[in-house]
Amino acid sequence: MSRRRRIYLALAAAAVVSPLCWVAGSLQADKPRDEMMELYGLFVDAVEKVEANYVRPVNRKELLESALEGMLQNLDQHSSYINMGEWQQFRKQIEGKFGGIGIQVGIDGDSGRLRVISPMVGTPAYEAGVLAGDIILEIDGHSTEGMSSDKAVETLTGRPGTEVELNVLHEGAEQPTPIKLTRAIIEVPSVLGENRQKDGSWDYMLDKDKKIGYIRISNFVQSTGEDVRKALDALKDQGVKGLILDLRDDPGGLLSAAVEVSDLFLSQGDIVSTKGRNTIPKSYVAQQDSPFEDLPMAVLINQNSASASEIVSAALQDHKRATIVGHRSYGKGSVQNIMELEDGNSVLKLTVASYHRPSGENIHRFRDAKVTDKWGVTPDEGMEVKLTPAEYRDWFLARRAKDLPALAKLNAPKKPVEAQSDAEKAAENKEKVETKDVPKDDKPPADPTKPEPPKVVAPPDAAPPFVDKVLDKALEALKAKIDAPAAPPAEEKKAA
Repeated sequence: MSRRRRIYLALAAAAVVSPLCWVAGSLQADKPRDEMMELYGLFVDAVEKVEANYVRPVNRKELLESALEGMLQNLDQHSSYINMGEWQQFRKQIEGKFGGIGIQVGIDGDSGRLRVISPMVGTPAYEAGVLAGDIILEIDGHSTEGMSSDKAVETLTGRPGTEVELNVLHEGAEQPTPIKLTRAIIEVPSVLGENRQKDGSWDYMLDKDKKIGYIRISNFVQSTGEDVRKALDALKDQGVKGLILDLRDDPGGLLSAAVEVSDLFLSQGDIVSTKGRNTIPKSYVAQQDSPFEDLPMAVLINQNSASASEIVSAALQDHKRATIVGHRSYGKGSVQNIMELEDGNSVLKLTVASYHRPSGENIHRFRDAKVTDKWGVTPDEGMEVKLTPAEYRDWFLARRAKDLPALAKLNAPKKPVEAQSDAEKAAENKEKVETKDVPKDDKPPADPTKPEPPKVVAPPDAAPPFVDKVLDKALEALKAKIDAPAAPPAEEKKAA
């Protein structure tokens, strides 16, 4: 092939592969034209050799799309190319409700497979025992190796009532576990408590003696800020003296919701800022109208606290508004923009900026980041509490046992009591014989005309009572703060 024809093909490839490179004022346009031509020529040369020599016929457009996907995945796990079919599916989800299983997924840096960032409370994945940190090896028998997080979302979503089967590897386990799930409309509450009241609503007062409240945010949605304010107002009416804000396993969500929640506890100063190479820096500042700015606080985080939950915990830590307790957070602090390609038939989802804490430090953990680098949110000194994989699973199961009755199942039809086995009947008859002469409590005899209340049966993998070491550590720190003698008022500065 002549050099002139190769250059023409290079120009054509450039128009398809990277139209943004030729936008006036873009960073790529600053590169010498000869260097760009040489690089595109190399790409075209490789495509031609693959087309001519690969063992099976290949589609040129598929080659180009694969090249795009590989290029973007090499940047970070949140940048991706979305082709026409995937983009139509994505828009369908944006336009209305869609069936899913209720998990946030990312790409595991070690295995390159899908990693569960967090299951959403009350969803099919949550109820089936999918855990944060699980590696999804297969979806309906198809390997997830090399699968992007966007492709995974497309595969996992579908019509409510349809089934999907996952093969997952729990952290610390040697063998994978198959889990069959039924898709459903995903609508979950984002603000929860620790214990329930008799009517099924959340009781946000955790320690009634010390007047310590507890609010847990499962994800940040449009209503989260208002729901947190309502919970705080209820606690204020009860004389709350301290608050625990639990952000463990919170995968994040809307930036606006994170800013709104942070603003409830800050009277001034930066909450978060965004910075990028080719974007206008933007700062979000607290408004001076917070009624809870002096409320002593502790914030709980773990390795699955990401994005919006990191924004909140970082802002409260930098302003010394809260004690941060738990495990270092996930490190997802990046901003993605959607850029149209092919006249809107496909899109580029590209990381264009990162979130920065009020201190100016970066939240995002880039692909080449080291453990010693500054990213995410680290617990305060002496406040780190790490759980083993087994302890984390026990905590998750204990948490789920409290969550499930508090969801929409309260008004679900009662299932008939299962028939007893012969062994169970014999044991029950034996107990009646052994206790027939034992004095009874002063309870009135049961009314035979009224049906017996249904038995409450725990899930088969329900956990025994679990000691929450992270919560206990936070309570200890918060009680010490509440019981500490009040500091004398600072002397007013004399006017110069």
